[in-house]
Amino acid sequence: MLPDKDGPSGGGPCSTQGSSGEDPSVSLFREYLRLKTVHPEPDYDAALRFLDRIAEELDLPMKKIELFPRRVLSIMTWEGTNPALKSILLNSHTDVVPVYQVCHANCPYPEHLALCSQDWNKVYIQAIRRLKAEGSQPVRTVHLMFVPDEEVGGHKGMETFVTHPEFQKLNIGFALDEGLASPGEAFTVFYGERNPWWITIHCPGNPGHGSRFVENTAAEKLRSIINSFMDFRETEKQRLNMSQCFTLGDVTTVNMTMVQGGVAYNVIPAEMEVSFDLRIPPTVNLQGFEKQIKLWCKEAGEGITYEFAQKHMNQNVTSTEESDPWWNAFSTTCKAMNMVLEKEIFPAATDSRFIRAVGIPAVGFSPMNRTPILLHDHNEFLNEQVFLSGIDVYQRLILALSSVPAFPDETNPFL
Repeated sequence: MLPDKDGPSGGGPCSTQGSSGEDPSVSLFREYLRLKTVHPEPDYDAALRFLDRIAEELDLPMKKIELFPRRVLSIMTWEGTNPALKSILLNSHTDVVPVYQVCHANCPYPEHLALCSQDWNKVYIQAIRRLKAEGSQPVRTVHLMFVPDEEVGGHKGMETFVTHPEFQKLNIGFALDEGLASPGEAFTVFYGERNPWWITIHCPGNPGHGSRFVENTAAEKLRSIINSFMDFRETEKQRLNMSQCFTLGDVTTVNMTMVQGGVAYNVIPAEMEVSFDLRIPPTVNLQGFEKQIKLWCKEAGEGITYEFAQKHMNQNVTSTEESDPWWNAFSTTCKAMNMVLEKEIFPAATDSRFIRAVGIPAVGFSPMNRTPILLHDHNEFLNEQVFLSGIDVYQRLILALSSVPAFPDETNPFL
């Protein structure tokens, strides 16, 4: 939601400013927020119709690639004056996490729910619109990509697309993707991400009647597993709290998210299982960490197995050395706008991890300072002036990145 410039009013997350006389960029953003691309049944067709209209307004060709049934990826392309050079990717996703309806049941402005307002990299559209209106022309080609299913792991989106022949043809040299809000004056920029591991541990045991002291039960093993994971969670929490140098992205988070098992109150189950969401920073030895999980399972008892619903192993990070031409263009442009940057590892997961995994540098950045981090919260909002200032920031960044001088022997093999 985009509230008045002084922040959200007493109406909470449903507060809104009238559309009369507001900046067209704000009106367009509100229109996008009204699209019902919420999981588990996102209306991707509505998003595609919206993007088709935008591409026509911007006079940009649009390519659509159906990665899976009803999972269409869209790419608008602004061709540069030297299309043989590596291109710039401005990545965005079209889906939204589910909303807790109870939090919005009494909202007088249901069409203005703020879900996704801080997931705001669709702002690229308005930056391109302004650049074209000013008569600017990039040297390197710029691609605006809109990807499905980012919020549910990206398997039917970016994870698949980076291995697609059409991705190779884009000849990407550098990518911008979403970041996070920053409560202070500085702007947070993310050069890497933690690896998400979603693991379920199966604990078998002796069944029996609930009136007996049955030995070697599934519940006893489950308790041992939970204790091991949660003790480690507390250790990492203390590491974060005791170090002034660490941010959330520098430690491993552990959260127990599901527990299943049992059929009746008076029946001791033959199996129970527990699931955890782990987010592991790129500084951790992943093979060594899995050995630790195996040890916890062994210590808990016989027959315990585990499986991963998601297990990302790539630990590539993007260079933030001033000698790197992409980072130099990015950071120098921000400094010219008197922006202070704080470099961090992204604590959650975005499509950038798939881009970095294939060797392309990517930065997560959303210029939203002086803004509480409310991503995916039911009271998510975005200050209107922060939003409008962010468009200006992206204008400068897109021009700077698309003007990075050619590297030695840089050519596009697909031309």
